[in-house]
Amino acid sequence: MKDEIDRKIITHLQANARASATYIANRMGIARTTVQDRISRMERMGVIEGYTVRLQKRPDSPSVQVLVMIEVTQKSTGKVVKALNEFPEVRKCLSINGDFDLCVSAEAPHIEDLDILVDAIGALPGVERTNTSVVFGTRIDRLPDDSL
Repeated sequence: MKDEIDRKIITHLQANARASATYIANRMGIARTTVQDRISRMERMGVIEGYTVRLQKRPDSPSVQVLVMIEVTQKSTGKVVKALNEFPEVRKCLSINGDFDLCVSAEAPHIEDLDILVDAIGALPGVERTNTSVVFGTRIDRLPDDSL
């Protein structure tokens, strides 16, 4: 489906969705038409679903992020996810395998807000245990702001 050239084109577009086919072609040392044809093909195939704008975070925006790993009792996942959706601090909830069942990304202005949130998550019916990590910083970010 995707080869190394497609992956490099995608990497350029993830860094700058407005990059022109000419710009990408020059950086990669290939023909502009090759880049344009491949982008068109990836759009048709659904590999590229759309383009987005990333807004700069304002100084007054939430500044503390945590990842909460959650173990859920059998058959309680739906109820727990529904409850998690009610917390405005929760940005994303991923279903995962391994020792935990869910991974939640949450963000708030102060660590104290997240401490209260994690306690509330741990008290939800169906939650067996949680494990929380504070995010110190972002090393690579190719995803829109609302992603993990």
